[in-house]
Amino acid sequence: MARPHASAHDVAHDAARDAVHELRASALHCLVEPDPAVKAAGVAVLVDAGRAGTLAVDVAAVFDEPAAIPGRPARPELVPPRLVGRRSMATVEGRAMLVHALAHIEFNAVNLALDAVWRFPGMPDGYYVDWLRVAGEEALHFNLLAGHLQTLGYAYGDFPGHDSLWEMVAKTSGDVLARMALVPRTMEARGLDAIPPLRAKLAQAGDLAAARILDVLLRDEVGHVEIGNRWYFHLCAQRGLEPVATYDDLTDRYKAPVLKGPFNVEGRRAAGFTEAELARYAADALPAGA
Repeated sequence: MARPHASAHDVAHDAARDAVHELRASALHCLVEPDPAVKAAGVAVLVDAGRAGTLAVDVAAVFDEPAAIPGRPARPELVPPRLVGRRSMATVEGRAMLVHALAHIEFNAVNLALDAVWRFPGMPDGYYVDWLRVAGEEALHFNLLAGHLQTLGYAYGDFPGHDSLWEMVAKTSGDVLARMALVPRTMEARGLDAIPPLRAKLAQAGDLAAARILDVLLRDEVGHVEIGNRWYFHLCAQRGLEPVATYDDLTDRYKAPVLKGPFNVEGRRAAGFTEAELARYAADALPAGA
């Protein structure tokens, strides 16, 4: 039953709550939802149900893939990364463009976490619980950034965005090992490197509220990359594969982006990268504590 005088967000949350039955099917339902507020509300319901212990997980279920994956609004317009535009910190519009770009990344990150939940059967229960946690935190990040964007006089969709993150999700849809290697360990781990200098620029420009939001993002993204690392190493052990050589092979096979520094070695260590991997980044590391 709808609450009297409920907001649109409350109505979406209540409707999503009434629809929850099983985690993986519900994750797919959230994934195809195009409205960001409704999607985030649905994810919040799943997280609440998981915490309450009322959410079943059918690890063996195999679902037909709907055509509309991922669900997303008509805007922002999707363009090649080079056409997204410059983000000068000297103007409100420039800062808004940066916050919008981050909000778009986080919206895609909600979708990638939901996709990791529904798409791959036969994983341990903990895998699905972990990726539900990621979806919940990414939805919170999106809401924080979209809310801050409104304080700058803009809304999500007002600027173009690119689709690089989801393109790698789509490429790796056939193998959970490739997904863990190339999405959390590659695409999301780039955020560990990018957030500290972006946070510094926003703080220097006087946008301390945005800087504090980036503190939340960095804290949580370390955990998200750690989840990807943990399940990547689990799958390598299960398949009898050497992790570093396998990662290099997958990077080449799927044409993953070439990583460029400076690298947040401290953050990557906290996220579970091995010392052998970190040694590759040591020569081009962010200053300690950056």
